[in-house]
Amino acid sequence: MSIAVLAPGMLTSVQDGGRHGHAALGVGCAGAMDAVALRLANMLVGNVDNAASLEMTLRGAHLRFDEDALIAVTGADIEVRCNGEPVPTWRPVALRAGSQLVFGNMSQGTRSYLGVAGGIDIPEQLGSRSADLNACIGSQALSAGDTLTIGASRCDALHTLQRNDDKHGVAAANWSLDLRTWFDADPQTPIRLVAAAHFPQLDIASQRALFATPFRIGARSNRVGYRLAGTALALREPLEPVSAGVVPGAVQLPPGGDPIVLMAEAPTCGGYPRIAHVIAVDLPRLAQRRPGAVVRFAETSLDDAQTRYLRRERALARLARIVAERLHV
Repeated sequence: MSIAVLAPGMLTSVQDGGRHGHAALGVGCAGAMDAVALRLANMLVGNVDNAASLEMTLRGAHLRFDEDALIAVTGADIEVRCNGEPVPTWRPVALRAGSQLVFGNMSQGTRSYLGVAGGIDIPEQLGSRSADLNACIGSQALSAGDTLTIGASRCDALHTLQRNDDKHGVAAANWSLDLRTWFDADPQTPIRLVAAAHFPQLDIASQRALFATPFRIGARSNRVGYRLAGTALALREPLEPVSAGVVPGAVQLPPGGDPIVLMAEAPTCGGYPRIAHVIAVDLPRLAQRRPGAVVRFAETSLDDAQTRYLRRERALARLARIVAERLHV
């Protein structure tokens, strides 16, 4: 089975759970910016949660399926049509061979995910199918004329749903996930930070400003990092730390005073002061904020960050069991 890319949208790439274990070689993890949305898209089509899917940014792609397929769309709120008819999101949807999916603009959020039963079966590089756009590792951004091979599916929900075909080649499940539980693009929702090694080196006014004043995501933000503009932060005195390991979520402070939050394609080391870290459960929320959006930060503790992470993972595990029963995986 394969998918033909008729138009790629603004920025569409193949992403999975990421490329892990190679930081010592200078290779970052990449993978989905909103890792939870990716996992949920895969869950809804019976894939393992880190299977390769499509990540679309701001405006989606135009695709043609050469065989019957089971799909699911999660993440940002996006208009989807198949053969001219609306396609619901956040639920399994069966498509007939020859169907064309057209994704429009995202009315809320920045990134939508298309999961396909069987996953996108392109060659792995260093254990992952993810496109690292900055490091030029993987398949890179899609172009018109590309063809994507889809692996074998372990889910039999496709034929069950097709009995309810609406004559336009689309058959959607009569149940869905509640996007309000898993998607939050509200700019008033604060992004929680844990203070990092160099937070005490900020002057008192900057320590307060980090959590008391809004920042705006700059136009030059991308999958490597979000550049923030707002109150310029300052150190008590000049500091030139030795380069050290960094991971997605780290908040660095360049000399200009505008913080940078490292994202999915973060480098593996950096020498800017590390003033804070976005907690794991809030990093997908930040990934759904678009350039120009306002971001507010709230301080929390490492214990709270871990508690929230474990709570989320338990909720995802419970949901996975329920969805698998409905899909008969």
